[in-house]
Amino acid sequence: MPKMKRKSDLPQKTCATCGRPFVWRRKWAKDWEAVRYCSDKCRAARKAAKGQSA
Repeated sequence: MPKMKRKSDLPQKTCATCGRPFVWRRKWAKDWEAVRYCSDKCRAARKAAKGQSA
């Protein structure tokens, strides 16, 4: 069984909408480079703001 990693040892990014830091999750393993938002709520807020400005 592999050793557990500490949460502080995982890769970290900053959310493009709220600016908060978030860490790597297993479900993002395949496309970690493409992940920009910390949650679905932030992704939806970004799309809504983009639609209103046009």
